[in-house]
Amino acid sequence: MKQDEIKTAVRQGYAKIAQNSGSCCGPSASCCGPQKSLEKISQDIGYGPEDLQSVPDGANLGLGCGNPIAMSSLKEGETVVDLGSGAGFDCFLAAQAVGKKGKVIGVDMTPEMLDKARGNLSKGDFPQVEFRLGEIENLPVADNTADIVISNCVINLSPSKERVFAEAFRILKPGGRLMVSDIVLQEELPLIIQKSVSAYIGCVSGAVQQEGYLRTVKDAGFENIKVLEEKRFPVGDLISHPAAKEAKVDQETLKETLEKLSTSITSIKVSALKPAEA
Repeated sequence: MKQDEIKTAVRQGYAKIAQNSGSCCGPSASCCGPQKSLEKISQDIGYGPEDLQSVPDGANLGLGCGNPIAMSSLKEGETVVDLGSGAGFDCFLAAQAVGKKGKVIGVDMTPEMLDKARGNLSKGDFPQVEFRLGEIENLPVADNTADIVISNCVINLSPSKERVFAEAFRILKPGGRLMVSDIVLQEELPLIIQKSVSAYIGCVSGAVQQEGYLRTVKDAGFENIKVLEEKRFPVGDLISHPAAKEAKVDQETLKETLEKLSTSITSIKVSALKPAEA
């Protein structure tokens, strides 16, 4: 697929999730077959019960692959930018860490998701949070703005990861931090998965091999790059990912192929620093 086609497919898939969350075919619905609850999905990838209870209702859509906040060491007064902020889950958690003197900017390219995030914002007391419409390859954020850039299972969706990390580097202050949770590969995917729109939206076919992913971070100018956590990602969760389900592409073929790759798909947490002299 061409880059524009990929972005359109991803935008449409996540727009449907924003519109349908909580409906029969949402990720927590029991009427569509056995599904994990949103709470169980989130706890499996690193969020605690207190995290789930502290955000506005509707902010957690169960779309992440890790908890980038957990290892971010956020401090009061810091500025956080979340790439692909969705309904605002990680933004609201970050806001509690940076306090009223801090700033949290969520960026998402899907208008429907942005509307949902702003609706969630109105449910609580989060004056330090704002959501901006924009692509993570062209962030609507000024140079040297953020103390930390976070992202949760979103960069893998971008067809131009080099541009994403270059933009993250640009908006970070000198000495700023990068903390992302993402999906990477340990071996190349079969062609059928690479070409599947469903697999792409579900975070699979957009993923690249781990070595190449880390090299892209380094090429953007980051240093002190570390993989803080690495674990096999449950193939079943990828298949039942709400975005993949929305795409309605041959799920049985996708399932059979992915099950053969259960050791190839990995969830990682990566940290890096922008040099203080940059």
